[in-house]
Amino acid sequence: MKHFINLDDLPTEDLNSIIDNAIALKKQHKSGEINQTLKNKTLAMIFDKSSTRTRVSFEAGMTQLGGHALFLSDRDIQLGRGEPIKDSAIVISSMVDIIMMRVSSHKDINTFAENGSVPIINALSDESHPCQLLADMMTYKEHNGSIQGKTVAWIGDGNNMCHTYIQAAKAFGFKLNIATPKGYEPDQTFIDNYADHISLFNDADQACNNADLVVTDVWASMGQEAEQTKRELAFKEFQVDQALMQSANANASFMHCLPAHRGEEVAAEVIDGEQSLVWDEAENRLHAQKSLLLYLLD
Repeated sequence: MKHFINLDDLPTEDLNSIIDNAIALKKQHKSGEINQTLKNKTLAMIFDKSSTRTRVSFEAGMTQLGGHALFLSDRDIQLGRGEPIKDSAIVISSMVDIIMMRVSSHKDINTFAENGSVPIINALSDESHPCQLLADMMTYKEHNGSIQGKTVAWIGDGNNMCHTYIQAAKAFGFKLNIATPKGYEPDQTFIDNYADHISLFNDADQACNNADLVVTDVWASMGQEAEQTKRELAFKEFQVDQALMQSANANASFMHCLPAHRGEEVAAEVIDGEQSLVWDEAENRLHAQKSLLLYLLD
């Protein structure tokens, strides 16, 4: 039984196969062909963090594959309150075929994987966001071909998305330049474990030099709202604007996992401009995750 908790849980060959199948599934869906491969299968979707793209993409994906998605918020189940996480994992996994979790604690996802009896998908934790990277790598391949040997610039916070890009650099063979304000670097464990694949900067312009892809995220993630003013001051030189994109290669692409705050981490002319792939990137969450579901339930 396989899980998808971190990007590097799976071999590169399998990751590329999931992405190639996602592209095929997208074409199949656009053509109107019906795919009932997951008929009578049930996905439990466990949330303690609100979501737009994660819920819609997984729920629609299961429907498109003939299955059923069950939405379970922290208000609907006794996750870690009246019932231990371990017990919830045993019970829920006995009733469904696969579980997706978008929760604050990465530890809780590992507990489910250790005690449950079905595949577990990390749809976002405080440590990583591997489903988003499947969509990002799919989107880059659709528009630009293989990302192997390319240069990617991560601009902004060394957060869970940054951590997953670090894992992706090793898995997909690209060079990753990370530009953060001092004190906002990625977790030291990720820096140490993937040192051969990343370069750290405190200057956004330097990190973007000759980049093929520029990526950013919000300055204050969910749960960090109290730090908004402090972070705005720290990150003021890290907005991805047109001037910064000009430091990258002329045909460089821009990505953002969304939601985005125009005028903060990204300028409107960039996210709404010709170099932006964010709308395809968002749509591709649907197809990449359908491919992942099929892979884990094979």
